[in-house]
Amino acid sequence: MQPLAEVVIDHDAIAANVAELRRYVAPARLMVVVKADGYGHGMVPVAATARAAGADWIGVATLGEAVTLREAGDTGPLLCWLALPSADWSQALRRDIEVTAYDTEQLREIAAAATAAGTRARVQLKVDTGLGRGGAALANWPELCAAARTAELGGSVTITGVWSHFATSDEPEHPAGDRQERSFTDALAVARAAGLTPESTHLANSAGALLRPSARYDLVRVGLATYGLDPAPGHLPADLVLRPAMTVRTRLALVKDLAAGEGVSYGHTFVADRPMTVGLVPIGYGDGVIRAAGNSAEVAVNGARARILGRVCMDQFVVDVTGLNAHKGDEVVLFGPGEGNPSAQEWAEAVGTISYEIVTRIGSTRVPRRPAVPPLSSPADG
Repeated sequence: MQPLAEVVIDHDAIAANVAELRRYVAPARLMVVVKADGYGHGMVPVAATARAAGADWIGVATLGEAVTLREAGDTGPLLCWLALPSADWSQALRRDIEVTAYDTEQLREIAAAATAAGTRARVQLKVDTGLGRGGAALANWPELCAAARTAELGGSVTITGVWSHFATSDEPEHPAGDRQERSFTDALAVARAAGLTPESTHLANSAGALLRPSARYDLVRVGLATYGLDPAPGHLPADLVLRPAMTVRTRLALVKDLAAGEGVSYGHTFVADRPMTVGLVPIGYGDGVIRAAGNSAEVAVNGARARILGRVCMDQFVVDVTGLNAHKGDEVVLFGPGEGNPSAQEWAEAVGTISYEIVTRIGSTRVPRRPAVPPLSSPADG
């Protein structure tokens, strides 16, 4: 059965972005982050593309994501960093997955699992340098480092890395960036004074890696930039070329005329002030199209811009195709590369969010991913 819409992923673009990012951050190594199903691009195929393009590491959030990658055949360095208490750490131990400890209790759980399995766990420690999210508070950091060294000497773990995460790296002038760098450098000194010798030290996400060379240390984690999207809109370095990899497209399911005074969609938040021609787009918030796009975002119909009219519904929305000579079955691009197409960033600006949310929310149940960019088949092709 032909889907009503599809997401097309350009893996050549992803590979080119990985190569470009490696060049840009060298000599630091590159971790490509593929959490949240590869930011909506498909975790397993993106990881394979990134490995082939030279990524030194792959990063994910959850242990489940890491296990999925291993079961799909991924074999290189792999880090995960988010778990509930009493997680099944044996899953990571059996698959050579590096895990992250945020506090001494979590470290003890990991060490106990390693002892029970008769092996050493490869563990990275995360310190909270100012994001106020995951990681050990600075006040608790010396205790965690001391416990980690004791666990190393006991043979249950090897501390392979120390890392943290920026809060404001997309705002180059924000003073928190400098404070976090200083805190991270101090945290590394505490770790080394405790006897730890981490192989990897990393603080920078995509924006930090591109805009703060001093924060690259020996490894950077790039997520959004891998997919060709700007992690710090308005600040992307001029000598860096990234290619967006995702196109969301469908076809008009219906074209009809609208008389002046007629309302569109639930609540009639749009009422025509003149005779209009409108098109029905068969994808909605049930597929991950953000509902706030009503009356704000644009799509491309045969390469021409068409504004969304009225509220986005669960399965569909309406666009203004007045004067576009549009017909049922014509191609609609919600966002993606290509002349005339809106970008994910434009959608983000239209609804007051970030491009991360735009690309990650498009669901895969009714909107399958395709790894190439052939023309969309016509309805007659079935």
